[in-house]
Amino acid sequence: MKLGTNELIIILIVVIVIFGPTQIPKLTKMFGKSVKSLKEGMESEDDEDNAKSKKSGKDKSEKNTKASDEEEA
Repeated sequence: MKLGTNELIIILIVVIVIFGPTQIPKLTKMFGKSVKSLKEGMESEDDEDNAKSKKSGKDKSEKNTKASDEEEA
């Protein structure tokens, strides 16, 4: 489903009629903050996942090292 120029103009006109020209800057600012917050939340989620995977990988390598040390003894 693609939006053409005509559809975007109609949507813009409807938004202006519903919210009025004075409210549009407030709405765009609020929308921008929401998008920024969403991106930050997704990045922090990725950082947590990466930290968990690195930690679990480190734990596994430590266990393998201990096991190989015990075998040598």
